[in-house]
Amino acid sequence: MSEKLYALVDSLLGVEKRLSVDPAAKRLAEYNSTKVHQKQMEFHKCRKRNRWVFGGNRSGKTECGAVECVWLLRGVHPFKKNKPVAGWAVSLSFGVQKEVAQKKILSYLPKCWIEEIRMHVGRQDVPQNGVIDTIVVKNVFGSFSYLTFKSAEEGREKFQGASLDFVWFDEEPPEDVWRECTMRVFDRAGDVFATMTPLLGLTFVYDKIYLNKNNDPETWCEFMSWEDNPFLPKNEIKRLEQNLDESELESRRNGKFADRNVGLVYSEFDPSVHIIPPFRVPEDWQAGISIDPGLNNPLSCHFYCVDFDGNVYVVAEHYEAGKNIDYHAARILEIAGSLNWKRGFSGRLETLIDSAALQKTLASPKSVAELFYEKGIATNTRVDKDVFSGINRVKSLLRGTDGKTHLFVFESCVNMIREFKTYKWGAGDSPIKKDDHAMDELRYFVMSRPEPAEPKNTESNRLMRMKERLIRKNRLNRRR
Repeated sequence: MSEKLYALVDSLLGVEKRLSVDPAAKRLAEYNSTKVHQKQMEFHKCRKRNRWVFGGNRSGKTECGAVECVWLLRGVHPFKKNKPVAGWAVSLSFGVQKEVAQKKILSYLPKCWIEEIRMHVGRQDVPQNGVIDTIVVKNVFGSFSYLTFKSAEEGREKFQGASLDFVWFDEEPPEDVWRECTMRVFDRAGDVFATMTPLLGLTFVYDKIYLNKNNDPETWCEFMSWEDNPFLPKNEIKRLEQNLDESELESRRNGKFADRNVGLVYSEFDPSVHIIPPFRVPEDWQAGISIDPGLNNPLSCHFYCVDFDGNVYVVAEHYEAGKNIDYHAARILEIAGSLNWKRGFSGRLETLIDSAALQKTLASPKSVAELFYEKGIATNTRVDKDVFSGINRVKSLLRGTDGKTHLFVFESCVNMIREFKTYKWGAGDSPIKKDDHAMDELRYFVMSRPEPAEPKNTESNRLMRMKERLIRKNRLNRRR
């Protein structure tokens, strides 16, 4: 055999050797490397213990759920403290498990990392053709991690007894199964995460996860659409849109809850855009405090800031029911103190309040406004209560004529966020008078501000904003 032939054979053997590398290892190594799916990475980086991705079909939601499992099992999660773990992957049925969750896990799990596969149905040497019960994974700590596949159709009783580090729901589980699984991770302070397309309508997931009605600080969710997936070709998106009814598009394209936007007053509200992490707000931005009074009903109070570009920030809230004025005043003053909020000439905190505060309470011969005044809070009851005008002004802040957002809510203001998500139209042009306390006093504040004029000279406005920023910077420097 000639030297050239030897060289050719050697070259071919080298290519064959490179091609024989486990495709799962290659797939895992290339995950979010050449292209980055931003929403997937936000999910992986989030430290909350109860994380839900509401995604359209083919938005990339299941991919991130499977990779999260593999990283945890192997002990190589780039954003979390790693250890040997035991977890469950829960599907709607064994058939769905085989075609979706199980298939995805195997596609990212190199064979050299697998110590053992225990089958529910089928042969261990061809696990992809059967239904897997448990995969035993070699982790980097020299021990083993365990992933057991479960089917929601088995019923809640089959989910009892275990102690786990994580549970992954692939698609929406029945509520009783979800409740049981949250108990499985309780003693280990483990994680529950889900990747689902919300096709079942406004179920417990909508109330307890998306709206987070219990204000669980460990609950986090995000929406994932076709447009968020950089690996989905544009022509494929167009084809999918043409093949779906309009009623299905919101759920299957954007991961939105069925009927979620029907009658919603602020359909422009987008949690991924309008909700932001808190930051230290300059004192020069302090713009006002607004109150919607309530005794048995919640009293809603929010602190508002406005920057030099006219952007409104909701930075703090007090929202509580069944308390008296003494209690509410103390809490409002406490929040004001923590923010170093400015006072009026009388030394009192100045706020807007619904004109209903002029009425006297059953517990006192004095009005709510008078009681607040005695506690150091001066209230202005001359608020503009025109609902339709106020709503339009709020809408213009959520999505301005310039296409930009001008209203942001700190993620700590959980009650205002929940009302934004549920505030709906009733008969005619009037919103339903339910769970609207924050929405009312938001309007009072917005309507107390002068309506922004259309900029006539873009360059002069730009120079004015630069001047304002320099003035503010100099003020801050002098204070230091």
